[in-house]
Amino acid sequence: MTLAGADLGELLRLLPVQRAGTALLLAAIGLPVIGVVIVGLDIMPVRFAMMHVALLGIAVGLLTGLDPMLCALVACALAGAGVAPLARSPDGLSGAMGLLMSLAIAAALLLLAVSGVNASGAFALLWGSILSVGTPDLVVLGLLAVLVPGLFWWRRREIGLLLYDRELAQCSGVPVRALTSALLVLVAVAVAGAIKLTGALLVDALTLLPALAARRLGSSLKSITLWAVGIGVAVNLTGFLLALWLDWPPGPVLVLTAGAVVLAVHLVPERRISSWRAPASASLPSSH
Repeated sequence: MTLAGADLGELLRLLPVQRAGTALLLAAIGLPVIGVVIVGLDIMPVRFAMMHVALLGIAVGLLTGLDPMLCALVACALAGAGVAPLARSPDGLSGAMGLLMSLAIAAALLLLAVSGVNASGAFALLWGSILSVGTPDLVVLGLLAVLVPGLFWWRRREIGLLLYDRELAQCSGVPVRALTSALLVLVAVAVAGAIKLTGALLVDALTLLPALAARRLGSSLKSITLWAVGIGVAVNLTGFLLALWLDWPPGPVLVLTAGAVVLAVHLVPERRISSWRAPASASLPSSH
């Protein structure tokens, strides 16, 4: 145990490990809040859709010589903004994501086949590379850590209404289309930004799983958001340190750690899962 502790201490002095830890800490602030949006809007397919869009962006980057991850971020942001007008209803969001996923993967595979670009670099995003996190990645995650909670605090009533009921939000004067577009862009960029940390296949560890656990513990949108961030910080730091100590891949360890927390939380006596929606409806303007 002493030797393992000494080894862990040496690893924590390495710059790539410090950058990876910083990236996970920043991700724990913004990405679980994105998970709250994904659960609230019931757009679970968004992670898979953006994974395919990111693949297309990376293929474009490899073909043009531009930074592949930057191209992936831009592609996901454009896709999030472009799909919003198709989302006339919550069901429309899921349908639009399915359409986007099919078109993106088809375009990516066609581009890779026609251009003759080595596809190994593009498909590497499926597994992630947390120790290769650089300054641009930290900047993106830092912006998300500020923008996502900031938007939630600034527009908390409107977001609460939107996540509660889209039609009710529209009738209450909430700019539903603009707010949905902004949230979808943030969701898309967040998923793309998290891909390098865990890989596209395991991005739920940073977004969805903390939000699912938080829904079980929180009784309002505010408390669920705070729980999601707290769980995200605990899971990311614990999972990363455990992965370093055991010399295991960080991505799977983060997912298993987050999954263990979700399972443990479900042992807590059940609360009213939908009670977080009450403050939104209670905050409607009085008819008089």
